[in-house]
Amino acid sequence: MPAPSFRLDGRVALVTGAGSGIGRRLATGLAEMGADVGCLDLPGSDLAGTVAAVGETGRKAVALPADVTRPGDLEQAVARTESDLGPLRLAVNAAGIANAAPAEDMPLRQWQSVIDVNLTGVFLSCQAEGRAMLRNGGGAIVNIASMSGTIANRGLQQASYNSSKAGVMHLTKSLATEWCDRGIRVNSVSPGYTATPMNRRPEVAEQAKQFESDTPLGRMATVDEMVGPTVFLLSDAASFVTGTDLIVDGGFVCW
Repeated sequence: MPAPSFRLDGRVALVTGAGSGIGRRLATGLAEMGADVGCLDLPGSDLAGTVAAVGETGRKAVALPADVTRPGDLEQAVARTESDLGPLRLAVNAAGIANAAPAEDMPLRQWQSVIDVNLTGVFLSCQAEGRAMLRNGGGAIVNIASMSGTIANRGLQQASYNSSKAGVMHLTKSLATEWCDRGIRVNSVSPGYTATPMNRRPEVAEQAKQFESDTPLGRMATVDEMVGPTVFLLSDAASFVTGTDLIVDGGFVCW
């Protein structure tokens, strides 16, 4: 019996949050493994750069300016992806925001904005993608959660972010059980501290050093290191994996 394939050849994927950071790298990573990719992010984000990077792999891409908190935007994005690239079979939901404030002082609008994007936005994305995959006979979805859904980060006042990511993890399990008998697998990847532009700003340099010293592997992840776990969960190599959260944190939660 041949070893299972990690390739995604001939499949169409949609990636939210594809304009920068982890989302952009995942869009190009899926293309490197053979997928054509719909690249979704807010209007004004650098989707053109992502589409160009996907094109350099030899795969096709389409830019999808959209807001994940708007169901109509997501339905249109799925329709455009299928019109331009073919039936949707794969999705990665990486769109997200973060902010921090002491819980006792956090305004409702700050709490709500994080929940709206990070949790409701993931649900609405899964809903639109899932409807297409159910029509198409199945597929696989990976939601980008965070180790902050498992632990409360030392020294960070981010109750809204932590709660939203814990919600993504349980949403993933719930959708996995609802859709498993109809051919859709749903899993999540939980990155640890990752060297995105946000974590490489000069003003957080000292905090970044602490992140690295608190991680057993002694450094932050690179965005490249999120590709393998995500591709695995989307591929046939993970055909019996659904409803799981794969923590990619350099061992952080062990301590």
